[in-house]
Amino acid sequence: MAKASVAPEPIENDEQNPARRLRLRAAWMYFVEEMTQNEIALKLGIGRVTVVRLLAAARERNEVKISIGDRLAECVEAERLLEKRFGVEEAIVVPLSSRGADATGPVSAATGAYVSSLVRPNMRIGVGWGRTLVSSLAFMNERTVDDVSVVSLLGGIMKARKFNPAEFAWRFASLYQADCYLMTAPLVVDSAATRETLIERCGLGDIFELAKSLDAVVLSAAGTGPDATSHLSKFISNADRASVIKAGAVGDMLFNFFDANGELVDHPINERVMSVPLDIIRKVPVRVLAAGGASKVQALGGALKLLKPTVLITDEYTAKDVLKLAGPPGMN
Repeated sequence: MAKASVAPEPIENDEQNPARRLRLRAAWMYFVEEMTQNEIALKLGIGRVTVVRLLAAARERNEVKISIGDRLAECVEAERLLEKRFGVEEAIVVPLSSRGADATGPVSAATGAYVSSLVRPNMRIGVGWGRTLVSSLAFMNERTVDDVSVVSLLGGIMKARKFNPAEFAWRFASLYQADCYLMTAPLVVDSAATRETLIERCGLGDIFELAKSLDAVVLSAAGTGPDATSHLSKFISNADRASVIKAGAVGDMLFNFFDANGELVDHPINERVMSVPLDIIRKVPVRVLAAGGASKVQALGGALKLLKPTVLITDEYTAKDVLKLAGPPGMN
């Protein structure tokens, strides 16, 4: 029997409240970028009448004065710059107390709020792993949603760990009483031949086929430093980490290691990882990428080119550094 729960009333002054975010995005476009109401409606995928109502509500709530709050204005501006620079449909940039502060909490909170608004009936969602995604579970609203399927996009269930990919998938699925599909294999196998055998002869091919019909994916990106989840969880040895860095890796997504240009590095580990290929992931209609923190700037820069996400969630300082790293349009 499904567990009944009562979702808490949304806090309207919460900066990550979806309704408030939409009002502020509309207000920024109208008052700062001087876009027309029709242009805003087209950009946000809503009707012009809704835009009129959003602008009126923003005025009534004193959210529009001479500027839209100095601190928040910086975040909104960064969102718009990220959207334009990387072709992201929606960027969500959260405030951080100071440069160098741990971004996991704020980015996780925004990720949980966004994913909660994303889940709908008859949906298939593929998920990755990592500290940011695991922490986001605390910020999702538990409720029953009909006919939802959650698919873990990589292996790793052979040993219980705090940041195990399989554990995140089933915990996420349990929040919405969803079906959960796990990849019953280690995260990394001993050879490319073993990988092919597991896919073709041991039933894992069904997961790969299911991934081709996903409606959305929720992923993160990790750096290659000693604080990376893959290293802390001992999924990768010190020798392998040094080896992938030497090969040019700046980060990994679904344990696929890539360089600053968003290209997979030429390294044996990429041929042995049990994950759905990123070529399949890039074809999913909604691609959510959540990551933040100084140690992930280079990784996020490469991940944006690799995944081409439709939604990006990060913190204000990482956003600024990623934009600086990318340079003006046309450079990369």
